[in-house]
Amino acid sequence: MRISVVIPAHNEEAFLPKALQAVLAQTLPPFEVIVVDNASTDRTREVAEGFGVRVVYCPRKGVAYARQAGLLAARGEWVAMTDADSLPMPGWLEALAEKAPGAVALYGPLRFYGVSAVEALLSDWGYRAFLHLMALLRHPNLAGANMMVLKEAALKVGGFPQVEAREDVLLGWRLARQGPVRYVPRALVLTSARRLKGGWGKFLLQQVRNLLGDPRGYFGEGGERGR
Repeated sequence: MRISVVIPAHNEEAFLPKALQAVLAQTLPPFEVIVVDNASTDRTREVAEGFGVRVVYCPRKGVAYARQAGLLAARGEWVAMTDADSLPMPGWLEALAEKAPGAVALYGPLRFYGVSAVEALLSDWGYRAFLHLMALLRHPNLAGANMMVLKEAALKVGGFPQVEAREDVLLGWRLARQGPVRYVPRALVLTSARRLKGGWGKFLLQQVRNLLGDPRGYFGEGGERGR
């Protein structure tokens, strides 16, 4: 199984090194790692090149465009996605690959890092409960920080919708009409707490807006994703 890992990055020179270290330390090595430089003005490209990974330039700012560019550039049959501020656990790809046969997409849980132990635990439990609920409702909630798609199937449904937010969720719903989309509890990814800058209330409100299709406030003034 050849798995391409795609990481969209807009001005991520600070977070990107640890993300790449995590991806390159997988127990199941990726076929390739692609960093999509999404119109960065910092050293994102240089950082990625320093790790010897592929760099694809996407001039149109927006994570949906960057993810789509990575999907199109990928050479593997499977394309795993994570974010530049996220840290896949060592067995992430292995866990996804074990459940991949017969599926068109897979996804796993997220947990905040850089917060107190209690907040990390609550984010883990809360998100897992949410994913189980969405799965029961037959609306799998794929997150760009932790998902893997069969490239052929994803392209068949048009890839990532060109929207400001929830491109990952919408692609997951489209793929669910094509075949099995599986939740993999062992495929854990840690993600940074920068999404909590405005506090938990603001963060949760934004997640509700996102689910309802309202992306207002989803990006910072510089285009950085705040999810």
